[in-house]
Amino acid sequence: MLIRIVKLTFKPENIPSFERIFETSKHTILGFAGCNFLELYQDVNHPNIFFTYSFWEDESYLQAYRNSSFFKEVWKNTKALFSEKPEAWSVNKHSMSNEQKKWI
Repeated sequence: MLIRIVKLTFKPENIPSFERIFETSKHTILGFAGCNFLELYQDVNHPNIFFTYSFWEDESYLQAYRNSSFFKEVWKNTKALFSEKPEAWSVNKHSMSNEQKKWI
């Protein structure tokens, strides 16, 4: 399983627009083959910074999503709202402690 983390920094006035885009897109994203999980987080100290956190079966499913016309349209609309260049990481879960298991 591949975990994708994307950091998105928006102009403060564009936060409501991004939240609308995410709300209207999240079910479609989850409907893509290979996408098993999607959440959105907002930084508590910098409310214009968001993170998406998604689980993909493997890199090929993520790439199929990123090559889709749906992604290209959503990304075009989202990109216009940024104040900084987005950052993204594709990671594998390395380990989990017993303490963490209580929260899952």
